[in-house]
Amino acid sequence: MKNLILIRHAKSSWDAPLIDKDRPLSKRGIDDAHLVASAVSGYLPKTFMVWSSTAQRAKNTAYIFAETLLIPIENIVFKDDLYTFEVKKLENIIKSCDNKYDNLILFGHNEAITNFVNIFGSVTLDNVPTSGFVSISFDQDDWGAIQKGKTKKTVFPRELKKYDSPSHTGKPVY
Repeated sequence: MKNLILIRHAKSSWDAPLIDKDRPLSKRGIDDAHLVASAVSGYLPKTFMVWSSTAQRAKNTAYIFAETLLIPIENIVFKDDLYTFEVKKLENIIKSCDNKYDNLILFGHNEAITNFVNIFGSVTLDNVPTSGFVSISFDQDDWGAIQKGKTKKTVFPRELKKYDSPSHTGKPVY
């Protein structure tokens, strides 16, 4: 059995005139990444491989999850080809995972993540939001042969936030 956890990078900032790949996380993105990372520890397998896109926002999200979940940073493999928005390219990268690893955690980008989840998972999602966590299990022993799997868990920031009443501030409170 193969298990895949897809995590979309946290919300990025558009404040500085940077190329897309260099955009950092916004304050909301940092807060949301911490919030989701704190909520998912019980859903992680005991051993896993961690891959991340080399885009700054994905790397920073991976660092936040690593810090919160006590994953050694040196265990994160940064892959330039994960800087993709294309589902077929993401599929090919996932299917290239060495079969000695049964569990893969991947930090990447949308449209690729939402489309992958909808093709390979058992639950259709309109959108995997920034900092979104989706766990899918596959009843195959070969990453290259994965087909339709079972969506085991989704954790999205909005589900974890509590809001003030609209008559007060209407803003998230943690």
